[in-house]
Order: sequence, then structure tokens, then C-alpha cells
Amino acid sequence: MATRPPVGLPRLSRRSRILLIVGAVVLVGLITGSRLLGTYVNWLWFGEVGFRSVYGTVLATRLGLFAAVALLVGGLVAINLIVAYRTRPVFVPVSGPDDPVARYRSVVTRRMRLFAIGLPVLVGVIAGTSAQGDWQRFQLFLNSTPFGVTDPEFGHDIGFYAFELPFYTWLLSWLFIATAVSFVGAVVAHYLFGGIRLAGRGGQLSGPARAHLAIVAGVFILLKAVAYFFDRYQLLFSDRNDKFDGASYTDLNAVLPAKLILLFIAVFCAIAFFAGAVLRNLQLPAIATVLLVLSSILVGAAWPAVLEQFSVRPNAIEKEAESIDRSITSTREAYGLTEDRVETKPYDGKQNVSLDELKADQATLGNVRLLDPAVVSKTFTQFQQLRPFYGFPDKLDVDRYTVDGDLQDYIVAVRELNTAGIPQGQRDWINQHLIYTHGNGMVFAEASKVNSPANEGGDGGYPVFQVAQVGQDGKVQPGPFGVEQPRTYYGELGGAGDYAIVGGRSEGAPGEYDTDGSQYTYTGKGGVRIGGLFNKLVFAAAYGERNILFNSAIGDDSRIIFERNPRDRVENVAPWLTVDGDPYPAVVDGRITWIVDGYTTLDSYPYARRTPLGDATNDSLPGVAQQPNREINYIRNSVKATVDAYDGTVTLYAMDEQDPVLKAWQGVFPGTVKPGSDMSQSLREHLRYPEDLFKVQREMLSEYHVDNPRDFYSGVSFWDVPSDPTIDNATTVEAQQQVSQQQRDRQPPFYVLAGDPTGDANDVSFQLTSALVRLNREFMASYVTVRSDPDNYGKISVLTLNNEAKGPQQIQTTFLTNGEVSSELNLLTQRQTKVVYGNLLTLPVGGGLLYVEPIYIERASQNTQFPQLYKVLVSFGDKVGYAPTLSEALEEVLTGAGVQVPDPNTGEPPASTPPTSPSTPTTQPQGDGTGQTELERAVQDIRTAMDRVKAANASGDFAELGSAYKALDDALKRFDAADGSTPPQSSAVQPSPTPTG
Repeated sequence: MATRPPVGLPRLSRRSRILLIVGAVVLVGLITGSRLLGTYVNWLWFGEVGFRSVYGTVLATRLGLFAAVALLVGGLVAINLIVAYRTRPVFVPVSGPDDPVARYRSVVTRRMRLFAIGLPVLVGVIAGTSAQGDWQRFQLFLNSTPFGVTDPEFGHDIGFYAFELPFYTWLLSWLFIATAVSFVGAVVAHYLFGGIRLAGRGGQLSGPARAHLAIVAGVFILLKAVAYFFDRYQLLFSDRNDKFDGASYTDLNAVLPAKLILLFIAVFCAIAFFAGAVLRNLQLPAIATVLLVLSSILVGAAWPAVLEQFSVRPNAIEKEAESIDRSITSTREAYGLTEDRVETKPYDGKQNVSLDELKADQATLGNVRLLDPAVVSKTFTQFQQLRPFYGFPDKLDVDRYTVDGDLQDYIVAVRELNTAGIPQGQRDWINQHLIYTHGNGMVFAEASKVNSPANEGGDGGYPVFQVAQVGQDGKVQPGPFGVEQPRTYYGELGGAGDYAIVGGRSEGAPGEYDTDGSQYTYTGKGGVRIGGLFNKLVFAAAYGERNILFNSAIGDDSRIIFERNPRDRVENVAPWLTVDGDPYPAVVDGRITWIVDGYTTLDSYPYARRTPLGDATNDSLPGVAQQPNREINYIRNSVKATVDAYDGTVTLYAMDEQDPVLKAWQGVFPGTVKPGSDMSQSLREHLRYPEDLFKVQREMLSEYHVDNPRDFYSGVSFWDVPSDPTIDNATTVEAQQQVSQQQRDRQPPFYVLAGDPTGDANDVSFQLTSALVRLNREFMASYVTVRSDPDNYGKISVLTLNNEAKGPQQIQTTFLTNGEVSSELNLLTQRQTKVVYGNLLTLPVGGGLLYVEPIYIERASQNTQFPQLYKVLVSFGDKVGYAPTLSEALEEVLTGAGVQVPDPNTGEPPASTPPTSPSTPTTQPQGDGTGQTELERAVQDIRTAMDRVKAANASGDFAELGSAYKALDDALKRFDAADGSTPPQSSAVQPSPTPTG
């Protein structure tokens, strides 16, 4: 066949080539320049906080992974391209004068070095860029530690699944990618150089091309055999059964044997490909490939489906019992819910409790929190903001302090800098970044106290504030807890791009605003030195702000403070931690200190239930950073971090030193986490059990408190987190529509100061609590609490209720349908007063459940709105109290003066009520000589008459019904005469308690 010289592609002019080269250089410069700039800024910041080793380790690991994977993928592609080129046919026929392959072949041949090097490099760079983000997986593999617990199926230590198996599967995936890309590259190269021709009926394949492609395909099949081997272990994370996680009966008895069968078939298939390369015969590899595909369908998919459908599902409870039992055990271990951490006790939840029993629980009754930290932020702002450029977070925090030997809980908040509050006319660069640089002090309000009951003048119902701050004279006012430095440069209101240039002012330059009568110059060690010309250029470029370069107030010792949010600082210095969404401030050894909880998490604990972290921690609480919605099945609060509010110092302390994941990360970053023994006693006294961890644990407890696999499968004993009863009371149509469109807002857990409901009633401790209701029902199922005091930190108590005690939603309904409550709140609304419902607290008291909810009001007609505590709602047993103060509301409930609540099951009044307080004056009725008073006989006759009324209604006997009503009327009159009060309505008759002599 005749050949003709190939026609090349049009050549670019010299000018065009120069322009292309210049454009490419500029593009690369912009990309790498910004990366280098960011790297240098990060290097300076990590040096400031003393964690430069962390940044160096992460950077080196990323670069190493980039180079290794780029070399692996790019190198294999290059080798296959070279093999394809060197085994090309000597003579390549041309199919016609316009053969496009010949044209491209000519271009590649003339620029062989460019294509032979450029293509593998490009592929390698793409692969390396993608792989470098998995640096954590690689480092955990290098520093893996044993758990001391083995999986129930293969007997491997959990550390194999947590640290080693993820790396093996990751490495295998890149080998698959490298082999697949190499195969594609080899096919294209052989086609381009004539080893593969599409001419004729079936095309032509040269011998070298056939051998080359067969070997690459054989390697791919051999990798598939290795994947089948590791797939056996991946079965322990199976989600085949939606009721539990882990290997099911079908996985263990059908899929697991299938993986072994497919492994051997894949090895045979790979050998067939290698043999085909040597024998130059593709029939054997083709037969082996068909066998592998058919086996995958029949053994790997069809047989498990048949077993699942016809054997497992009809007998699921028996078949899955062992797997469910494994899942229960593993889930409890993975989420820290083992027997040594969780104590479960039955709780009566009695409806009627004597006054003496209640008095014995003063540890709880004397510390009921009235101030809701999610409501009173605007009240703090109104009374304690001082200046518009200060501010408080939307949700304040709860902590406890010892005052005169007694533990008391406080609502606490740092008066932070809020540059968004600077008046518009003064919001220039100098004021935002050089003058207004820090907040002033910390505000405390005892959580169970207000200044006075609310009144018509609007003077009462406000917190009693105590403040540590810099006074107008520039002197430090240490406040009640001895704050030595109230100036705060780091806080939650700082944004990602927020920075301040402090200290080292040039002569004559204005100082930082401290008070109206004083200025201040920062003397701390926080921030990066910015006095030199080079650093000024760097930060001017980083923030796109030329004023940094030319402002004369910036001296040689000036510092630039950035990354001011304590949560962001901890995330940066410990990128391996999941940080709690709600940092809180405390006075620790005289310093205002932010305390941040850090978690170690995994998604590879065998048989443990996976849960989306974002969904599990999401509730109705505002002002809290949301967790990413990634799936986890292991979590520990392994680290407590502190951030100094003045100089930004970050310190990490090991909280759970037995955590294998923490041990692995300590191997990656040695010396960055201090032992827990280094924590001062002052810090330990302010540690709180973290909210996000507790939310995840209560989610798991709602199902995994069940021990019996049969009960677990049926789900009849499952619990649920109640929806927040206060969210449903939106005051506007728009708010109601927004609530209805969102996912159900769950009730958040609450920090309270309370006694031990199952132990010493006088043992006051700081606790994080939550009510749990029965699944798909609103009745209480359990009460979960975890302690935060140093001696019993992390001990979880679960009180299980067997009776039909009302849950939060039912209690809220009881409150709002009460005649006195609803009429007064409706009247307030008509007066353009906004009603705000505070947190509904559930408290075990005296063997029963006490519910307390503060009611706040806001003057909606005023420009400045801030809530004041208006009334307190209390429910205990069958009574509702509603009064301006907690003591009055409790008095109504405990003395029987509260509103009667009908039984939720029958709609009838309760049979009995708590006895009256001995302090309540009563009239001693005269008896009849039989030991029964006239009042007691009237009560008994009322009960008898009501029973007759019910029976007559049921039978339709109108004569009996009339007689019963007459008897009821007579009994009510005698009750009125004996009690000396207005007779109750027959539809709500409630026997009076027996008087005492």
C-alpha cells in the first residue's frame, strides 16, 4: 500500500508562542504567589502561638504525599507510554490522504519529549494535588496504636480498622487509578503509533500491543483480587440492614464466602491475562473475564439477595440476633456508653409527693435556674454594653463559681469588641484596626436571681449584674472573682478577616481606646510583629490594604492580631480535632480564659452505629457553630483547650489519656498536648461536660440502652429526643411558616446546678441534663444527666420512668391551656408586648418531676427591645403554679393552691393531691365519733356521686343520672359548708386534702 508524508498541524508564529509563554508564567505566578504568601503568613501565625511544628509536619506530609502519588501515577503512565512507543510497528500504513491519525502522529513525533514528559507530569500533578488532602489517613497509619479490643468476627484489634485498613484501601484506590489511567494511555499510544488499527472487520492488534495491554489488564485484575481480600473486613461496616450497622447474617453467610470465591477467581483471571500475553492468545483471558463477571453476578449479588429475601427476612429476629448484639456492644464502646460510665436506675416519677419529701431536696429547689442564656443576651446588651462598639454573643454561657463556700451557677459573658457597632461616620480603617482593638471585661449574673419581681413600671425581672472591667479612670476593677486583666483581644465576635494592629505605637500616634478618659497600649505577646518593611508588605498584600504599608502609627514593635476567634485558633493548631460549637469563658487564675472542647472521631469502628455529626448535634439553640454533617461512629472528648482572652495563648490538655486515637495523634505531633495533670485546680473547677458530645450520646442512648436483640429489632422500647416545646409558640405568622419548613427543632440539653436524685439530696453538682420521651409519643421515658464536677466528671446517670409521666410538649400544652396563663398572655399580646418562652427545665425532685419555665416579655412598641423575667411557670404532679417569682409559684404547687390538671389518660381529675403545707392555717372540723370528719365524708360522697354520674352516662339510665346529679349537688353543698370556700364546678371537682389536727 502506498504511503505519503503526513501533514502537520499549523505552526504558531514566534510572537504567538511568546505571548502564550508569558501568559502561562503570569498564571502560574498568580497561583503560586498567593499560595506562597498564605504559607508565609501561616508560618508566622503558627510561630506566634508556638505550634509551628504542627504546621511544619502537616506541610511536609502534604508535600510528601503529593510527590509520592504524583510519582506513582505519573511514573506508571510514563512507563506505559514509553513501552507503547518502543514497541510500535516499523511500518504504519496510511488509510488515506486525509488520515487524521497520521497528522497527530506527526505532531507527537516532532515533539516527542514534550508529550512523553508533559503528559505524565500533568497527570501526576493532578493526582498528587488530590492525594495530599489525605495526610491525616497517612499519619494515623504511621502512628497507629492498639485499642486493646478485638472485633468479634476476625479477631483483629480495633486499631487495624481505625488506622491501617483505611490506609490500605486508600493506597489500593490509587493503584487502581494509576493502572486504569496507564491502560487508557497505552491504548491511545498504541492506536496513535499503529499498534492498534481499526481497519477491517475486527481491526488489528499487533503482538507487542496485545502483550502490553494484557499485562496491564492482568495487573488491574490482580489488584481486584487484593480488593476482594480487604472487602471482607469492610463487611463489618455494612449498612445492609437499616436497623443496625455492621455485618448482617447475609453478609457473614453469603457475601463473606463470595468474596473469598471471587478472590481466587480474580487471581486465576489475572494469571490467564499474563499467560495470554506470553502465548499471544486472548481467548484464555476472555474466558477468564467472562467467568469473573458471571461469578460476580451469581455469587456476589444473586446468592446474597436470594438468601436475604427467602431466609433472613422471614426470620429476621432470630437470624440477626447475634449481629444486633455485636452492634449494641460496639456502639456503646465507640460512644463512651459502657457500664463503667453510664449508671441506669429506675425512677418513680411520682405524681404526689409530701411536702417533707420535697423539702429534703433543697439542693435542687434552691438552685433552679431562671435566666435563659439563649434569651437574656439582649438584656445584657441593654444594661452592660456601655458603648456601641462592644457586644455580647447571641447565646450566653452558663458556668459556676464558689461564693462564700456555696456553689452557684452564673450566666457569664465577655464584653467583646464588635467593630460592626462603630458608628457609620467613624467606621474608617484607622478606627476599625488601630483604635478600637479590644473588649472590656466580663459580666456575671446569678442564674437563679433577678433584681425584683416584674411590675407595671418595667423595673423588675432583670438580672443582678456583677462586672469585672476597666473603670472610667483606667484602673482595673477585678469584680467578684478577681479578674486581673479585663481587656479582651480574642473572642467569639471576631470574624475570619478581622484584625487589629496593637502596641508599639510611634511617638505622637494615638493609642488604643480603653475608656472615654484613657488610652492603652498592648503589652501582651499575642500577634505577629509587623514593624519591619517586609512583613508590612506581606500583610498589606494578604489583606489588600495599602494603609498597613504607609500608616505612620505602626512602630517597630507593633503587632498584628488575627485569627481572633478561640474556636478557629484551636482548629488551626489542632487540625485533627473536631471542635465543640460552643466555647465559653471562665475566670481561671485571674485571667479571662476561653475553654474549648476538642473531640477525636472515627468513621471506622466495626459494628458501631454511624451517625451524621451535624444532624446529631443540631437543635433549637441559637448562636452555636454547627458541626459538619459527616458520618462518625466513634467520639471521645479527648482534649480540653484554653485560649487566653488577652494574649491568645492556646494550650491543649489531654482529657481522656486512654483514648487510642489521641495517643496516635500525640505520636504525630509530640509535645503539643500537655498531660491532664498539668491543669490547674482553678481550671478543673470550670470544666463543663461538652454539649455536642452529650447530644451525640443521648442520640445513641435513645436506642442503644436496649440490651435484648429481640426488643432492639422491634424498636418498642426506643426513646427519642423531644422537640423544643418553646419553638412551636412562634408569635408571628412568618415565624410559624419558617418553623414548619425546617426540620424538627429538638430540645437542647441544659446546664443546671442540682442535687443527686438517686443519692445524697444535698450533694450539689453542676450537670448537663436532657429529657427523653418515648419514640413517637410525648410521655417521658427517661432523664439523662452527666456531671461536670472534678470528682465525678463524665459520669452519666439515666433515670428510667415506667409510668406515664408527662413530657416537655405535654407540660407546655398544660401551661398554655391553663385559663389564668392563657388569658394573661393573650392580654399582653394585645398590648403589643412580645411574650418569650424561656427554657423548660425538667428536674427530678423528691421522687417526682418538677418542670420550671420562665416567661419573659419584651416591649414590642419600643425601639430597643430586651426581655425581662415576667412570671415563672411551675408544674409538679397534677398542679400548675404561675407567679412572679419561683418561690410563689412553688408555693402554689406545694400547698395545693395551684390549678388542678386532669389525668392525661382519662381526662378525669386526679384521685389525690399532696398534703397541704403545715404552715397553711386550717380549720379543724368536728368528727362524728367514727374518726371521720364532715369534710372527709363530703369528699367521699363527691367521689361516689361522680362514679354514679359516669356509670349512668355509660348505661343511658336517665333516671339514675338525675339522682346521681342530685347526690353530687348535696355533697358539694356539704363540702362548701365544711371547707368554708366556694364550691368547685362539678366538671373539675378535686377532693381537698385531709386536714391535720
